[in-house]
Amino acid sequence: MEVGRLPISASQRGKLIAAGYTTFSSLSSVSPSDLARDLKVSDNEAHEILKVASHSSGLERSEGSHLIVNGAQTAWDMLHEDWFTHITTSCAVLDNILGGGISCKEVTEIGGVPGIGKTQLGIQLAVNVQIPVDYGGLGGKAIYIDTEGSFMVERALQIAEACVEDMLETNGLPRKDFQACQNEMQAKDFLGNIFYFRICSYTEQIALINYLDKFISEHKDVKVIIVDSVTFHFRQDFEDLALRTRVLSGMALKLMKLAKKFALAVVLLNQVTTKYVEGSFQLALALGDSWSHACTNRVILYWNGNERYAYIDKSPSLRSASATYSVTGKGIRDSNSNCKRIKMM
Repeated sequence: MEVGRLPISASQRGKLIAAGYTTFSSLSSVSPSDLARDLKVSDNEAHEILKVASHSSGLERSEGSHLIVNGAQTAWDMLHEDWFTHITTSCAVLDNILGGGISCKEVTEIGGVPGIGKTQLGIQLAVNVQIPVDYGGLGGKAIYIDTEGSFMVERALQIAEACVEDMLETNGLPRKDFQACQNEMQAKDFLGNIFYFRICSYTEQIALINYLDKFISEHKDVKVIIVDSVTFHFRQDFEDLALRTRVLSGMALKLMKLAKKFALAVVLLNQVTTKYVEGSFQLALALGDSWSHACTNRVILYWNGNERYAYIDKSPSLRSASATYSVTGKGIRDSNSNCKRIKMM
């Protein structure tokens, strides 16, 4: 059983998940003082959380002894998992069609033509995953895997500064408190919570993904992995397509396991290529049809005139839908011209 279903407050559950305590086993050996330090709560509150967890764990063992495999989860429990397992995109209409934002425990592929805003969205998610629990976020950290050299630290700083401003303005603090909180939440701290890896070959990419299990075990507050782009080196360096498919399938399986094991979001940015369909060439996401099974959700970004659109192309739980978004100086935001429009397909 996961701590997300403990009979405690939503704020306490959010703090547990943000600190890396996602299962009962992760709480079984921690002391009240250590838990209080990790959650930034009092010793008494930490003791009560552990007491509730211990009681719930005992109930699970007594009621679940008939299960063939330990740790089974019912479909009812899955349906009622809490809302805090999403990362906002900072675009309300895009969050809406995504069911609240980019979902944790899942692999989401985001593809589109150059200049459509894929890297911008990746940086936005690396910042937004750090929004504190008290402000409705996950309070986590990000891993950013850059295969193309497109990550811009100056841009990340701009987006982080805008994120801090938005949090403080939304909270409606008096000016004195606003200034105090602004001094406490610095944009540079957001940059310090983005673990950046520059990858220069597909062998480095595979090696890094194999290493991530150990890395995340040592940094339990990581809540999103962004690969920008997952495609680049596999389009450049491979001639044996059958081998490429097998390698990609293995890599995708490892990423899916990481998403489930650590309750984090995996976001794979993808490029486009041309595909011959019914006598004409059409744009399609790279790596072919077989790669589409490697992700839980697929989102395609495209232009319609001068407006950017995001389209839910594949998802087991989301309806096909499209929404407008903008890339602004502050990052990803609602479209100025049509910020409330959501077109259901």
